[in-house]
Amino acid sequence: MNIEQQKKSAASAAIEWLDSRLHTDTVIGVGTGSTADHFIDLLKRHRARFAGAVASSTRSAERLSRHGIRIFDLNDVPELPMYVDGADEITIGLEMIKGGGGALTREKIVAAASKVFVCIADASKRVETLGRFPLPIEVIAMARAQVVRALEALGRQCELEAGDVRATLRVRSAADGSPYMTDNGNLIVDVGGWTIADPRAIEARIGAIVGVVESGLFALRGADLLLLARSDGVETLVPRAQYP
Repeated sequence: MNIEQQKKSAASAAIEWLDSRLHTDTVIGVGTGSTADHFIDLLKRHRARFAGAVASSTRSAERLSRHGIRIFDLNDVPELPMYVDGADEITIGLEMIKGGGGALTREKIVAAASKVFVCIADASKRVETLGRFPLPIEVIAMARAQVVRALEALGRQCELEAGDVRATLRVRSAADGSPYMTDNGNLIVDVGGWTIADPRAIEARIGAIVGVVESGLFALRGADLLLLARSDGVETLVPRAQYP
């Protein structure tokens, strides 16, 4: 299977995992991204079997709605039994970098509200150590420069094996040049050049920087289950403890 076929295969495996867990009053969390899009497209066939979904982005909410799936506000749902989403990178401990699609804060909120976080990913997303994919960080606009300086200092303090650390403001397109805005009305700074050996500690340190809304590190609340699609099928993985 090529990468696109692997994404579809992972999404299909998630539908199979959900099959016996869906009830007419079930509300599920649904993520954002190309693999999540495949999941949403498959989920429409089962829309009569569950109540609806909480979406982690406007983009996913619109796609779910087009398929006739009811959208719930998270504030109206006491608990989500499951959340299905992809990842930009994921380790054997099921810590992740997410946010390539810009929905990291809402993704983290929905993940925190869910009992089980099911990650669906193709084999290219599996890494030994996080950091190859630039780390997205959602930032309050007036704090952008201050946050960039703090991130550069953090890289030096924590000895993140930083080579050429690059903290850059995400733009909508190279031709346009205007800043990318999240669904929350904030900016995103993408940090490249870090090798993140202790993602839990770094997630906490980034979260303490004034002006940071959220980071794309999902380590303090990682996935509970990984459906990893390879060229020869889908492998099911659960976290391997890396910390005492």
